[in-house]
Amino acid sequence: MAKFLIIAGLVMVGLGLLWMVGERFGLGRLPGDIVVQRGNFKFYFPLATSLILSVVISLLLWLFNR
Repeated sequence: MAKFLIIAGLVMVGLGLLWMVGERFGLGRLPGDIVVQRGNFKFYFPLATSLILSVVISLLLWLFNR
């Protein structure tokens, strides 16, 4: 269980770093990302970013499995 938690933590740190790098290239602010702001409430759903990342990850997995 300890190894799993350590690996899960490292994966989360890696994803956080990738997210920070992705923001520099415009990921997270694409047309199609849904943002709703009302008063003190802000809802953000990165629809376009999620679709692009899904396609890229699917292509990478397809290439590695060949």
